[in-house]
Amino acid sequence: MGNGIRARGRLPAIAVLSFIVVGLAACARETDELAEAPKRKPQQAGQPLDPVRTAGHIAGARVAAIPGNQKAAEAHVRAIGDDIRRSARMPDVFKRIDPESARAAVRPLPGVKSVVWMDRENLIVMVDGQRYRTMEMIDAVCLALEPLGDTLAVVVNLQDATARNGDEAMTLPRNCQLAEGERAFMQKKRQVDVVDRETRETFKKMQGDGK
Repeated sequence: MGNGIRARGRLPAIAVLSFIVVGLAACARETDELAEAPKRKPQQAGQPLDPVRTAGHIAGARVAAIPGNQKAAEAHVRAIGDDIRRSARMPDVFKRIDPESARAAVRPLPGVKSVVWMDRENLIVMVDGQRYRTMEMIDAVCLALEPLGDTLAVVVNLQDATARNGDEAMTLPRNCQLAEGERAFMQKKRQVDVVDRETRETFKKMQGDGK
């Protein structure tokens, strides 16, 4: 009988220990999932149309038109048009980003020293050191701009305010929604640096050959 009482006394302790182990395992899984969760990336344009998505909008427009739900049908048609526009890299002229609102949104980002517009399309962001002159920094700037309008119309140009030589002083540009070197429809590539990258690289090679 004494052994039975001792056994019953151990049951709550075992239950508590099991609960703790299960809880720790759950926490570990959650931590792993958070660590593996991909970072949010800026919107992407220039991709081919998704036939499944397009078919879904067509079907949705037809279903909405049957009972006369014109508002819902028009929403599906607009979504198809928006997908076509983005695939063709055409910025939405009705969602232009206000320049001053953009500057206010980017200035608080870590590493940003100043923000100025070169023109309606090119945003120059001066950063505090080479560690901020990266594509990841451009992503951060573009994500800050997304709530303000269509970032497909914006090219971010990063410049290091602490540059110690010509290479570090080179501007790192990219359209918010396109790959490096690509531009939106009718968007020109502006020469921001006094000496372009190709000329600088050619000059460096010539110096190397002369040694």
